[in-house]
Amino acid sequence: MYETRLQTLLILSVGLAALGLVLFFLPGYLATPEVLGSVIIAQIILASVCKYKKTFFLVLMLAFLWAGVRLPMDVAWLKGRWIVLAIGALVGAAIYMRERDHRFGVIHLFALFCVLSSLVSSSASAYPQEALLKSLSLFLLFLYGAMGARLAVPAFEPQKFFHKLLLGCEITTYITCFTYFALRFPLFGNPNSLGAVMGVVVVPVIFWGFLCADAVVTRRRLGVELCIASMLLMSSFSRAGIAAAAISCLLILIALRQYRVIVTGTAAALIIAVLTVAFAPRPPEIEEEAQSETLTSLFLYKGKPNQGLLGSRKGTWDRTIAVIKAHPWFGSGFGTSVTDRSAMYFELTRSRFIDSRMVREHGNSYLAILEWSGLFGVFPFYFLVGIAATHARKALVNLGHTRNIWAPAVPAAAIIIAGLVGAAFEDWLFASGYYVSVFFWAMAFILADLVQPMRASHAIESTVSFRDPQPSISPGLMVPSVPVQ
Repeated sequence: MYETRLQTLLILSVGLAALGLVLFFLPGYLATPEVLGSVIIAQIILASVCKYKKTFFLVLMLAFLWAGVRLPMDVAWLKGRWIVLAIGALVGAAIYMRERDHRFGVIHLFALFCVLSSLVSSSASAYPQEALLKSLSLFLLFLYGAMGARLAVPAFEPQKFFHKLLLGCEITTYITCFTYFALRFPLFGNPNSLGAVMGVVVVPVIFWGFLCADAVVTRRRLGVELCIASMLLMSSFSRAGIAAAAISCLLILIALRQYRVIVTGTAAALIIAVLTVAFAPRPPEIEEEAQSETLTSLFLYKGKPNQGLLGSRKGTWDRTIAVIKAHPWFGSGFGTSVTDRSAMYFELTRSRFIDSRMVREHGNSYLAILEWSGLFGVFPFYFLVGIAATHARKALVNLGHTRNIWAPAVPAAAIIIAGLVGAAFEDWLFASGYYVSVFFWAMAFILADLVQPMRASHAIESTVSFRDPQPSISPGLMVPSVPVQ
């Protein structure tokens, strides 16, 4: 403990000394808002490194989220997020390897195989520089997930991490509700991004918290927040996000054998859908192109029933399959796509960084990685996805046996299930610059620890004190009093 405090004091002293030298020799250097903002952000990152286990996960997620939302300095964070990820990966690896109980499993081995596969496909790409940068970002993401993200979850009290996660989802719900419904400002930009955030993360986590809450006040508060988050999800008209949240929550209720809650929840979802269509603001593309106002038309057909159920996806899937047929063995290169504009786009990337969002849409993460890596390189990615799904299945099976809804593996499994479902209709799963992808893979590595017998026993032991929460624990999850049907 003394050594850690001494190191923290030394780092802060060096940082203050460097700042003092800059102010003394270059007093006008910090006069511009951009430079001053960068210095403040650097100090925040430095402070989070000093308290790595407690704060860095939040700082990293905020950095990637900031780069993807419509806020001031979002363009600067398109580059700054990689610096934060690199720091988090390297520092996390150094701290984790010093831990005596560090261990690695099959999921970490296949994550390494995925990185190697991406490097091979990069060498076969027509645009190797861009593909190598994408491979490097994937390596940093998996390195952070395999070591740094696992440090954020206390070994003997993992429920504390998910209490904080629940609190974060509650705050996100209120902020998003205010920006979308009060200010009519699309904070996340693309409606599909709003659907991904709400459907993959917020709704499953708040739903878990609602099931866990035993106090009446807590249950009512979380119930209201769940309705707000569901309305935000519905207002995006993102079928991927809606399906992800619905299937994730449904599987949890099936594992608990709460069939009555399934019926009431379905009725509540229909009511929220009707209210959303009637009162919530719609995305511009839905408002302008909707040919029908019925619930079925808006939510299933995006307002264009004449195109069919998957009409908006068919074109992108066909183009992706065509590229796979043209480059079947090694693919088009990790993170790079063959498009009509590819010559102009990749010419620009040779001189400066271009955000990965300019790459062509695929409409399916599993087809996207097949296009990028080819038949020879796609198997590690598919195995990695399969391992994550297997861990989620173990958590649900254990939930069915024990009815232990407050187990930390339950919300992690809900997020993984929702992410895997949503990835079937969106291509963000291996887009390492996207905030939902960063959060998903961090949670996948965390879940791998939670389903291990040793961590599971720790989680069960920690529920003894969970019945009488300590004041330091974030708002109030308790042992549920859900009756067994």
